[in-house]
Amino acid sequence: MIRVGIGGWVFKPWRGTFYPQGLAQARELEHASRAVTSIEINGTFYGSQKPESFRRWAAETPDDFVFSLKGRASPPSRRAGGGGTLDRAVLRQRRAGAQVQARSGALQLPPTKAFEAADFAAFLALLPQAIDGRPIRHASRSGTQALRGRVRYLMRQRAVAIVLVDSPAHPLIADATADFLYLRLQRTAEEIATGYAAADLKTWAKRARAFADGGTPADLATLAPAARKAKRDVSST
Repeated sequence: MIRVGIGGWVFKPWRGTFYPQGLAQARELEHASRAVTSIEINGTFYGSQKPESFRRWAAETPDDFVFSLKGRASPPSRRAGGGGTLDRAVLRQRRAGAQVQARSGALQLPPTKAFEAADFAAFLALLPQAIDGRPIRHASRSGTQALRGRVRYLMRQRAVAIVLVDSPAHPLIADATADFLYLRLQRTAEEIATGYAAADLKTWAKRARAFADGGTPADLATLAPAARKAKRDVSST
């Protein structure tokens, strides 16, 4: 499955453009979820959301629609017992998020933290594989330092995906370390109606198909060679 989505849905400049003129703000999620197949919930990064909110979001979207929750974690630290701590709010949000079919979780780690293999391994061990019997997926977007050393091996060992970020501010790492890929396409230009030029969109569509088929796009660099695996899900925002 390849899903194309957006990061959030409450944006005032979209009213009268992406959202029809006069559409009630309360119906914007309903409208957006019929135009895309996935949305990243950014609010969970900044604070806890009420279970009632998740239930409302579930009711407003199609049954096969997928939300991704953006979470926050404290930096791994030896002083914190070797692995840092995972914010309890993240776990609460994921449990509540099960009500909105949250199958992919984007967990952003501090980009400036120097990579320490033991600390990072202990941190990954804190990530739950399931909540209330429901499988949970995790993805991590980190800075250059954290992508060195044994990070690829550790993330593959725990089936945590490395977020592939197309941005001048982040390294683009195309290694597949889980059974899904999470893509963040952040080179959109306001002067281009579609954000990316048509040729670039075709390139990314081709890359998404290659990932979904179990391979790696030939034009993207990886930290290490990857053997061809089973088909994967791909989500992009």
